[in-house]
Amino acid sequence: MRGIIIKIFVLLLLTSGTGAMAQMKEIRLKIVETSDIHGNFYPYDFKQNTEHAGSLARVHAFLQKKRELYGNRLIYVDNGDILQGQPTAYYYNFINTADTHLAADMLNYMGCSVGNMGNHDVETGHAVYDRWIKDCNFPILGANIIENKTGKPYLKPYVVIEREGAKIAVLGMITPLVPTWLPENLWAGLHFEDMISCAEKWVKVIREKEKPHIIIGLFHSGLKSLQSVPPLEDASEEIARKVPGFDILMIGHDHRKCCKKVANIEGDSVLIVDPASNGLLVANVDVKLTMKGQELVKKEISGCLSNVKKYGLSESFLERFRPQFEEVKTFVSRKIGTFENTITSEDAYFGSSAFIDFIHSLQMQLGEADISFCAPLSFNAKIEKGDAYVRDMFSLYRYENMLYTIRMTGKEIKNYLEMSYALWTNRMTSPEDHIMLLDNTKEDNQRSGFKNFSFNFDSAAGICYTVDVTKPEGEKITILSMADGTPFDMNKEYKVAVNSYRGNGGGELLTKGAGIPADQLKNRIIKATDKDLRYYMMQYIEKHGKVNPQPMNQWKFIPEEWTVPAIARDRKLLFD
Repeated sequence: MRGIIIKIFVLLLLTSGTGAMAQMKEIRLKIVETSDIHGNFYPYDFKQNTEHAGSLARVHAFLQKKRELYGNRLIYVDNGDILQGQPTAYYYNFINTADTHLAADMLNYMGCSVGNMGNHDVETGHAVYDRWIKDCNFPILGANIIENKTGKPYLKPYVVIEREGAKIAVLGMITPLVPTWLPENLWAGLHFEDMISCAEKWVKVIREKEKPHIIIGLFHSGLKSLQSVPPLEDASEEIARKVPGFDILMIGHDHRKCCKKVANIEGDSVLIVDPASNGLLVANVDVKLTMKGQELVKKEISGCLSNVKKYGLSESFLERFRPQFEEVKTFVSRKIGTFENTITSEDAYFGSSAFIDFIHSLQMQLGEADISFCAPLSFNAKIEKGDAYVRDMFSLYRYENMLYTIRMTGKEIKNYLEMSYALWTNRMTSPEDHIMLLDNTKEDNQRSGFKNFSFNFDSAAGICYTVDVTKPEGEKITILSMADGTPFDMNKEYKVAVNSYRGNGGGELLTKGAGIPADQLKNRIIKATDKDLRYYMMQYIEKHGKVNPQPMNQWKFIPEEWTVPAIARDRKLLFD
C-alpha cells in the first residue's frame, strides 16, 4: 500500500512538473529600424542621375528575406526624416498633392508597424506632414510634440504591439530643437518638450498601464549633444543612462552609425542602435523572451547594423512603384536654363567661390539686403557646364529653407563671422599645419572629415574682409570695407540676408556668435519669403536662360604664403 502511495505521489510530481514546463515558451522577435531615409526610396539618385547604393527598395529585399524566417514576429519601424532630401519627397510634398504620398504608400507596402517624426518632416509644414500621417496605415509617434491648445501630444505618444503573447511598447520622440531651426508657421500651434523629462513621464505611464515585456525608445535624436544645457538636441544616450525602463533605443538624426550597450542607473543594459542615413544600413535587433504564461522569466537582446546592399533589390517593390518613379524622373528632367561654367561646393571651403557667391547674389537681390551669409549645404555638390535641369537645383540648394532679411549691427556681423571661421579653420602655428579644422569624421556624412558641421561654415558677401588663420577666434576677421568701397561701420545697422535655419538660431551663429538673445531673433526679421529658396533660384535661372556664376573675390585667407600651400594640401586630403 505504501509503495502504491509513493508511486502516485511521484506521478503527481512528474505531472505537475510537466505542466510547469508546458507553460514555458520562447518568443523570438526581429526588430528592424530605418532612419533618415531622406527621400532615398529608389536605388537611383535623382539629383545626380546615377545609381544609388541605399534605398527602401533594398531595405524591402532585406525585410522579405527576414520575414521568411520570422513572419509576423518581424517588426519594422521607421524613425523619421523621410520627407526631405531627394526630389522624390519634394515632388510628393509640393507638386503631386492629390495622390497618396509616396513615402506613406511605400512604408505601407513594406509593412511598417510604427513611424516617428523627424525635424525634416516638420520642415515640410503642416499641410504636408498632416497629409502624410493620414496616408500612413500605422501610427506616427511624437510624445514630446505638444498641442498648445490642449496641452496633450499632437500625435500618439506610444503604441503597444503584441506578438505571440509578448507586449512591446514603443515610445516615440523628436529632438526638441525644431523651433531653433524652423519658422514657426511650419509647426504652428505646437511646442516641443525636453526629451529627458518627457521620457520619465511616459515610461512611468507605460509601465503602470501597459505592463509590457519590452520597452523601445524610437527617438529622432542622436547619441550625444555637444551642448550641455537642456533642451539637448541629441539626448539618446543621456536617456538610456538616466531613465530606467528602456530595453532598446532605436535612434537617428545625427547620421552616425551606432550599435552599443550602456548601463542605466539601475545597472540594467540598454541597447542603442542607429542605422545612419539614406537606407544604406538597417538596425537589426534580435529579442528572445522566455515566458511562463504571461510572466517574463528572461530576456536576451542583441543587435547589429546590416548592410542591405548584399540582399539585392526587391523586384516586386520596383514594379509596384514604377509609375511614381517615371513621374518623378520626368519632373527632375525638365530643363530650366544653361550654366556657362561648372560650379562646385568644393571651392567654397577654401575661398570665394562661384558656387556660394551665386547663392549670395540671389539672396541679396531677393532680400534687398546689404550683406548675405551663406554656407555650403552639400559637402561636394557640382553643377556641370551646360544645360541645367530641375534635378540640379537640389544640388545647388539642399534644403527647403526660406529667406529672411534681418537687422544686424556691424559689430554683430564681425562676431558672427568670427564664430563661423573658428568652426571652419584651424589656427595655424606653422606653414605645415592644416588650414581646415579637421577630425576623424570621414564616415560621418554630415561632417566628412571636418571637426564641425560644414553647413555652419558661413561666408559673407557685400563686404570685403580677410581671415587671418594664425589668429584666435575674435581676432581672425578684418572687415576692410563694404563691397562698393564705402566704409564699414561697426555701429551701423545693416540689412542681412540669411536662410530661415540660420535666422531662427540654427548653428548658434546669431546667438552665440553675434550675441543676439534667442528671444530677440524674431524681432530682427524685416521680411521673409513665403516659398523656399530653391523655388526662387529656379525662377531666376528660367528668367535669365543663361547664367555665368563667378567668384566675387570679396574675402580671402591670410597670410597667403602659408594659406595657399595649406589649401592645396587639405583640398587633396578632403576631396581626392
